[in-house]
Amino acid sequence: MATINKNFTKLPGSYLFSTIAKKVNEFEKANPDANIIRLGIGDVTKPLAPSVISALHSAVDEMAHEETFKGYAPDLGYSFLREKIAVSDYKDRGCDISADEIFVSDGAKCDCSNIQEIFGIDNTIGVCDPVYPVYVDSNVMAGRTGLYNSDTMRFDKVIYMPCNADNGFVPEMPDKAPDLIYLCFPNNPTGAVITKEALQKWVDYAIKNNSVILYDSAYEAFISEENVPHSIYECDGARKCAIEFRSFSKTAGFTGLRLGYTVVPKSLVVEGVELHGLWARRHGTKYNGAPYIVQKAGEAVYSPEGQREIKENISYYMENAKIILTGLKEAGFESYGGVNAPYIWLKTPNNMTSWEFFDYLLEKANVVGTPGVGFGPEGENYYRLTAFGSRENTIKAIDRIKKL
Repeated sequence: MATINKNFTKLPGSYLFSTIAKKVNEFEKANPDANIIRLGIGDVTKPLAPSVISALHSAVDEMAHEETFKGYAPDLGYSFLREKIAVSDYKDRGCDISADEIFVSDGAKCDCSNIQEIFGIDNTIGVCDPVYPVYVDSNVMAGRTGLYNSDTMRFDKVIYMPCNADNGFVPEMPDKAPDLIYLCFPNNPTGAVITKEALQKWVDYAIKNNSVILYDSAYEAFISEENVPHSIYECDGARKCAIEFRSFSKTAGFTGLRLGYTVVPKSLVVEGVELHGLWARRHGTKYNGAPYIVQKAGEAVYSPEGQREIKENISYYMENAKIILTGLKEAGFESYGGVNAPYIWLKTPNNMTSWEFFDYLLEKANVVGTPGVGFGPEGENYYRLTAFGSRENTIKAIDRIKKL
């Protein structure tokens, strides 16, 4: 008799953004004339850079000729892309990362979820609270988190590290070190960043306690301030304790193309085993590689023209962030983020719950954001807005909110 993976039944409700979509769809059916502005899910709105489009067309043309046709991609990605990543994203920043330590994939979300497969089921995990839901949910599916307590909104075997206004939304190190430590900076959802000095302390902590840091750096391209590290490998010793995830989704607008990569240094060893080899084995077994066409588009991102073009798009989004942050503060909201990240994290007014404020904005202003509690208990009474909308819609949304 077939049985199911009962760990899936431990997941609380549906995925956060699926719940949001359902509520918005129901509202639209009841209010067909409503002009809804979506600043919730962090999907980009600017078109792909011209140099990326040119690379896509060129790669498509190659697929039409026998001598340039490409089939299965190499397991770990084409060398032309991995070498560009190694130089531009790491060596140019003084990080000792080589091309053969880079694994190309179809996005950071998949890798952040799948990486837990190479670790033992008895590993404890530590996550920031609030947290990107995938970190926890993927470990729930694997059976690593214990039971869910609906009163505390927490799993009993997960070590939650509170991130709030008091600590600048940067977690403090638990007395009992988790085996696997998930960190995301610039942070989703709070928009907070960590200084190089503070991140170095986490690296030292992980080395001391034989922990592994799973570092999500998907939003590093939005960093504008000094002393904010773009990579954990800017810290001494990080090669011995950290895996890093990156994505082209927000950096270059690849949410529809799907491209990302994970860095696993060969010097990262657990129980005498190189994690690089384990991830390579898992990667080769379960994944057939990002398409050649998409990897050529990724290569174009690193051209001089590509760099200039994506920086223009990032500047556009960060101007949106400034408009949102300034408008919210003018309206009296306690707001964070929006300087080194495309997310703005605001305190709900009058002690409203996150979902109450969601419903209030949807009904009164026809504006959609993301309830903070969907990211964890510490997110209650907070709300996330993204800067990825159009300029016109961003201005309209803030004007509507200010008039409430």
